[in-house]
Order: sequence, then structure tokens, then C-alpha cells
Amino acid sequence: MKILFVIDTLGSGGKERRLTELLKALKSSKEIDFELAVMSNDIHYSEIYDLGITIHRIIRKTKKDIFIFRKFYLLIRQYKPDAVHCWESMTAVYLAPVCRMLRCPLINGMVTNVPLRRNIFNRHWFRARLTFPFSEKIVCNSEAGIEAYRVPRSKGVVIHNGFNFVRSKNLIQDSEIREELHIFTRFIIGMVASFWKQKDYPTYYKAAQILLDRRNDITFLAIGPNTDSEQSVRLVEEKNRAGFRFLGKRTGIESYVNAMDVCVLSTFTEGFSNAIIEYMALGKPVIATSGGGTPELVMDGITGFLVPPKNPEVMAERMEKLIDENNLRKEMGEAGKEHIKTRFSIDRMAGRYLDLYKEVAHRNGKLSIAG
Repeated sequence: MKILFVIDTLGSGGKERRLTELLKALKSSKEIDFELAVMSNDIHYSEIYDLGITIHRIIRKTKKDIFIFRKFYLLIRQYKPDAVHCWESMTAVYLAPVCRMLRCPLINGMVTNVPLRRNIFNRHWFRARLTFPFSEKIVCNSEAGIEAYRVPRSKGVVIHNGFNFVRSKNLIQDSEIREELHIFTRFIIGMVASFWKQKDYPTYYKAAQILLDRRNDITFLAIGPNTDSEQSVRLVEEKNRAGFRFLGKRTGIESYVNAMDVCVLSTFTEGFSNAIIEYMALGKPVIATSGGGTPELVMDGITGFLVPPKNPEVMAERMEKLIDENNLRKEMGEAGKEHIKTRFSIDRMAGRYLDLYKEVAHRNGKLSIAG
């Protein structure tokens, strides 16, 4: 069985990490052969090269490069996959007509968020309306995503993200992280997310400053692209900046998370967060904004706390509770780790994708019932 995976970029993002981990897991299966097409030269997850797979670069000369359709047409005709699996909305737009023309099943994997604006002025929503009719299956990583995008139930499949516990091995010691970042406080609270419009860093920063105004035993981390930008730093009052570390884009995120006592994800909207999975897999209690796909992952009061959107007072209260109650912090962290092991492992995720590919190939007469 042959699958062509297509993604816009392999930069340092959640969907890119998810695809990389999936391909690593599938590589050990004798039931599948696959190639990868990337529409960018940006490949942050360099372990993709270790797989020894064919990587095609389909680069646009302009944003509206119509020759991309031809490039995909030639690639699919040459490789003859049993299905094409696109990983986000831009590639879905390019591949929908090409796959229809070549009668190759398209698995549309663009639904990874829960949009607040659900009309044609949201480009992802608009692209969904364009491409869903031409998609054999539409994979979502949350039930909330299926509902938000109004995915037809006959086509929709929910496959939650999974964590590869190999990533939790060979971590840098906490003491080394503290020395690197010049942290001397007893506790560390952190948030791992890009600094952009979907992530509510203002609420996280306000909650942190509520605590910094009355105690001096916590250092707060902000990790992710542009968290070290002037725009990000300006959200924190100058008197409180010594209590923060604005780290920007980093590799080896697992070691930084492992050094934290409490992990936060403050958002305006969220699909199914890789960051939260990483927090929980590393045994950390989570404080996350309720909404989207997050309640499908975080068990409120058991593996962490769900808090209302844009409410720094409640977030600060939950932070302080976890900092002050050592047993609760430990219990929630352990419960979260076990939750990931049993329900959100990378093997579980890869197995579900493999079953999906078999189903699509069989339905289109390209695979025997025995598989």
C-alpha cells in the first residue's frame, strides 16, 4: 500500500511534529510504503531525513503559482499512490482537483483547529467548503473540529494526536536548564506556544504578574517562535521582567518542559494541543483555557485545571494552588502521564491511521480484504 503525504512546511509547529512522529512510527510497518512532498525548504524536524524516504520539494514561485497543479499531477501519476494524505488547507486546495482528475482518493487532514469565525472570510473555513466535496475522508484531531467545520459524518474521522515516549528519554537535567536560564527561584511555570493571534499570551502574562506582585519564588517561561519579540516582552511590566524568561524558538523542548513545575496553555481557540500532550506525557499538571478540543484531553480537576478564556485572575488562582500544594501537583502530573500512555500514545495514533489507509485503499479496489 502506497501513500503520498503532502504538507506545506516542516517548520517547528504542532502539525509538523505530528506528521514527523507519524512517519517515524509508520516506517516500521511492512504494510505501507510512503513518500513525502513538502511545499517549502523549511524542515525543522531534521529526523525526517533519517527515515531514508523520498522527499519531493514542490516550491511555489509566487503565491498563485498555477504550475503547482501540474507538478502535483505529474508526481501522483508517476508514484501511483493508493491515496494522497494532505496535512493542511493550502495543500488540500491544490490536491482536490488533481486527485479527482487522476481518480486517486484524497484524505483531507486540514481540520486541526476550532475556528472562532465560521464563514467564508476565514480562509480555512472557505478552503474546507471548497475541498470537502472532493475528499474521500476528512481526518480531524478532535471531535470539536468535526463539529466546528461541519464535517459530513460519512466522511469524518477523529484521530487524536499521540506522543512518542522515546522523546522523554535522555533529557537534560533540571539543574542544567536552571543554570542555562539563570533561574534561582524554587518554582518554574511555563507556556510553550508560538506568539501569535491564536495564543492568549496576554492572559498568561497578566496571571503571572498577579503572582509576581505578591511572591518572589516563581520564574515564568515563554517558549516558542516570537515569544522573545519586542511585542511579546512589552506585554510584561518592566518591574516584572526579571521574573520571566522569553526564550523564543528552541529545540529540545522536552527538557525545558521537564524542568517546569506547572505547565500552561492560554488560548483564544484550540484544536487538540500537542503542547498539552507533551506536558502531560512528562508528568506535569496542566492549566489550560477551556474550549475547542482541550476538554477532550485535559480532565478538569484530575490531570489539571480548565479555566475560562481571558480570565487571568482565575488562572493565577489555579497556578498558586498547584504551586502551594505539592501532593496535588504530583498527583495531577502522574494522572496526566498515565492518561497519555493509555489513550494518546503514538502507537495508538499510527495504528488508527494505518487502519484508515487500508479502508480507503480497499474501498477503491486497491487492496484485498486481507490487506
